[in-house]
Amino acid sequence: MSRRIMLVTHPTRSDVPHLASEFAERLGQHGIEVEVVPEADPTHQVVSDSEVVALKSPVPGNVDASGFELVVVFGGDGTILRGAEIARPAGTPLLGVNLGRVGFLAEAEKDDIEVIVARIVDRDYHVESRMTLEVDVLHDGRVVCHNWALNEASVEKSARERMLELAVEVDGRPLSTWGCDGVVMSTPTGSTAYAFSGGGPIVWPDVEALLVVPISAHALFARPLVLGPDAHLAVEVVPHSHVTGVMWCDGRRTVELPPGARIEVRRSTTPVLLARLGTSPFTDRLVAKFALPVSGWRGPAGGQPGVTA
Repeated sequence: MSRRIMLVTHPTRSDVPHLASEFAERLGQHGIEVEVVPEADPTHQVVSDSEVVALKSPVPGNVDASGFELVVVFGGDGTILRGAEIARPAGTPLLGVNLGRVGFLAEAEKDDIEVIVARIVDRDYHVESRMTLEVDVLHDGRVVCHNWALNEASVEKSARERMLELAVEVDGRPLSTWGCDGVVMSTPTGSTAYAFSGGGPIVWPDVEALLVVPISAHALFARPLVLGPDAHLAVEVVPHSHVTGVMWCDGRRTVELPPGARIEVRRSTTPVLLARLGTSPFTDRLVAKFALPVSGWRGPAGGQPGVTA
């Protein structure tokens, strides 16, 4: 059976067509077919031996990654999250190539195409499982929306001039009510995304936990929370506030929240699989992505890892 790679690309970057053709041509030389799905394009493309052919096909949201060895993404974190929507249902590993700024979910940079191709050809990568969230929105006691998130589910106010009043619940017990701009419920993977911008902690991806980060809350008890991985979270838009909200999953999928809406969040049994090319620790990724100052570090003392001089 021939090897097949699916490629999800940023829809507007001018350098993408050249990169996609180069990537496909190099893999095609090894008998590996590359099928390209632009992020926001209703056409499906097959790329083989640097030749791009547009085919009539379902929109990318209906693309099935079953039978593909990898879903490779050329783009920033937003495009990688789009790739996760395709890869997750099929259980296909996702490999991100950063074309954006930070690219925290990316495994490689666009200048590494030759190395990426060689590693794919040799199957020289390992797969890491990342926790995701299941999200239900209820109104009047019935589920009106079911969704999921790799980074976070956020509940936000829909009108700038009004605060959103939210009641927060953990494991079926009330925790607090916040007048706020919103609340972020995040995975460890998402701790470097919206939750980080809201003042939440960075959580190493091998830690199993759920994060709750209130955004601009007017309350004495409004600190970020780190909960166990099996905690059940719920946020309710207080009915008497008469203020509507909006829920976002990974900043891509949204639903309006009328007063009285309830958002339930729990750990999902379906992870996102990330293909990793290297074995460098998460600490090194933080230093590289955030350009952290480490100039004074002299290394472990006495050869003992983790002990600084």
